[in-house]
Amino acid sequence: MPRVHREYHRASRIGWLRAAVLGANDGTISVASLVVGVAAGGAAKGSVLLAGIAGLVAGAMSMAAGEYVSVQSQADTETADIEREKRELELEPELELEELTSIYVGRGLDQQLALRVAESLMAQDALGAHSRDELGITETLRARPIQAAIASAISFIAGALVPIVSILLAPSAWIVEVSSMTALVTLVALGGTASYAGGAPIAKGAMRVAFWGALAMGLTAGVGRLFGAVV
Repeated sequence: MPRVHREYHRASRIGWLRAAVLGANDGTISVASLVVGVAAGGAAKGSVLLAGIAGLVAGAMSMAAGEYVSVQSQADTETADIEREKRELELEPELELEELTSIYVGRGLDQQLALRVAESLMAQDALGAHSRDELGITETLRARPIQAAIASAISFIAGALVPIVSILLAPSAWIVEVSSMTALVTLVALGGTASYAGGAPIAKGAMRVAFWGALAMGLTAGVGRLFGAVV
């Protein structure tokens, strides 16, 4: 029995991974920054908690809607390109064969071999061959708006729960400190996990996410103290 060589690539999860990581990071950073800013302004613990919950709900809906609209636009463009390619294959198959052949020549095949490959692929699945090699559209990387929206909303909620739980557990006088540190630890873990899943350096990814989170919370804390003092 011939040995089967199986390969594992990370590209198949780029779409949902990007949406999930973005949602979790945004959930933690935005809600933590919100509650830190409100708490720094001198608000009571109940008000801080209410602000955090409101931020969670609004942020989750915003992430889902924004991700859906963005990815749906990409999906519409892909569909339009595929439909145009389908019409061209019906009306001008000879020109499409020449076009596919030239693509393979450009990738290093000689003219005759490129022509035979193009003829063979078009005989099996002309639209699939042109979608993949001319348009760069594959089934693995196709835009999936509903999947992206759901992943973004769920991951945002998961990330936003971290600062909300920290509010519930922290003493009223330490909400800013506890929420900030908890959020930073979470961001380090998220950044490192995302980098590991994507094959990138873990420390670099973790520190990058933590830096922007710390900057966001520092700015909102400053605004909260400034306007809290004024009020």
